[in-house]
Amino acid sequence: MVKVTFNSSFGQRDLKKACNAEALIPEERERRVYWCGVDYLEQDYMVQDEDEVALPSALRHIQESIRVLEEVALINVPEFSDSDPADIVHDFKNRLTAYLDLSLNKCYVIPLNTSIVMPPKDLLELLINIKAGTYLPQSYLVHEQMMVTERLENVDQLGYFIYSLCKGRDTYKLERRETILGREKREALNCRTIRHFENKFVVETLICEP
Repeated sequence: MVKVTFNSSFGQRDLKKACNAEALIPEERERRVYWCGVDYLEQDYMVQDEDEVALPSALRHIQESIRVLEEVALINVPEFSDSDPADIVHDFKNRLTAYLDLSLNKCYVIPLNTSIVMPPKDLLELLINIKAGTYLPQSYLVHEQMMVTERLENVDQLGYFIYSLCKGRDTYKLERRETILGREKREALNCRTIRHFENKFVVETLICEP
């Protein structure tokens, strides 16, 4: 189940202040900010055969605020169990994603993964349809793992939004890692977890250092 409410400004995170009043919706479509709560299945997503009976599973819940611009999605994930608080920028113009782990005050940059992140126009349409009650996706959890590869000394060439997010902070380049079964148990990795959503499913991003 997905619940969507509107906030009048980005960064307004008090649930008691969340409101459905149309008066709080900015007139400019590209400046809307959404406060979203998502229930999702904890286990990995698997497609079941039609004759299989689904066993009851415990649902988890996360919340975040999403601001959708023409070519950028800005996401704030508050702190909750099993996940660091984070600010996330998905920049479709520069084809980059940046994660600011607010617990560490560190930035991480990686090429945009369009198989996970909806384009801003489609994401905005999804949120509007959820708000209107015309589409209620069944959410599930998708895992991805990133490895820190090198430190970035300059962030001024990464676009305005990522520069604004990461300037003055230690910033690192990430590389996606293909998961090999059993490999994680043999390696001692220092990983941080950020759970977020910008599609019809929830993503658990592990950011790891050797």
